[in-house]
Amino acid sequence: MDFLHTPEYHVIVGVAVAIVAVGVGALYLFSSKKPKGCLDPENFKEFKLVKRDQMSHNVAKFRFKLPTSTSVLGLPIGQHISCRGKDGQGEDVIKPYTPTTLDSDVGYFELVIKMYPQGRMSHHFREMHVGDYLAVRGPKGRFKYQPGEVRAFGMLAGGSGITPMFQVARAILENPKDRTKVHLIYANVTYDDILLKEELDGLATNYPDQFKIYYVLNQPPEVWEGGVGFVSKEMIETHFPAPAHDVKTLRCGPPPMNKAMAVHLDAVGYAPEMQFQF
Repeated sequence: MDFLHTPEYHVIVGVAVAIVAVGVGALYLFSSKKPKGCLDPENFKEFKLVKRDQMSHNVAKFRFKLPTSTSVLGLPIGQHISCRGKDGQGEDVIKPYTPTTLDSDVGYFELVIKMYPQGRMSHHFREMHVGDYLAVRGPKGRFKYQPGEVRAFGMLAGGSGITPMFQVARAILENPKDRTKVHLIYANVTYDDILLKEELDGLATNYPDQFKIYYVLNQPPEVWEGGVGFVSKEMIETHFPAPAHDVKTLRCGPPPMNKAMAVHLDAVGYAPEMQFQF
C-alpha cells in the first residue's frame, strides 16, 4: 500500500483523470447520446472565474469553471450565451458572447473578450478578478450547425465577430467524420486587433486541405501579405467557394460591415438562403 503515497502513483492517477476527461469531451462532441449540459435557457446560472489571461491591452481570455471536472457547458455548435453584468453606473447589462471552447473541453468554458472603452459589458469584464462569478443564460441563437449539412462554408468576420466562426470551424475540423471545407475572411483595423490569430493559424497548419483563412487589414504593417482596406466583392470571389446549393455563407461583424457584406454577397450571386448573419 506504500505505493499509493509515491509520486509515481499520483502521476498515474493524474493521467488517468485527464484521459477520462478527454474521453468524455470527445463522447459529447461526436456522439448522439450527449450528457446533460450546465446551461439553463430561462434562468441565469453563475460560473466562477478561475483564470484570466491578458492577451493584449484590451483583450483577455477568461476561463470559467463548470460544476465538475467532467461537466460540459452543453452549447450547440453555432449558438451563444447571454452574459449579465454591471456597467460603470452599476446598472444591469446583458450581452451575447460565443465561447471559444467546445464541449470537448470538459470542466470549463472560455470567453475571449475585447473590452472597449465605452462598452457597458466591457466594464464588467475589465473589473472581473479570479474568484468572481459570471451570470450566464443559454443556449441562444437561430443557427445550429449539423455536421455535413453543407459542402463548404464561406465565413466573413470582423473584429470580435470571429468567435462564432472559430467555434463552428473548430467543431468541423476536430470531427474526423466531417469533411466540410471552411473558407474564412477575417477583417480588422490593425495587426494587433486580430483575435485568436495563433489558434486560427494553427487550424490552417493542421488542416490545410479543409481550412483556408485570408486576413484583411485597414491599416496593415509595412510588411503584409494579406488584404488591404475593406473586404471587397473581388476578395469574396477569390477566396470563397462559388455560390451553390450546398454552400452557405456566415457573417458576423460590426453593423456597417454586415450591411456591406450582404451587398457584396448578393452581387456575387449568393441567394438569401445561402446567407446567414449572426
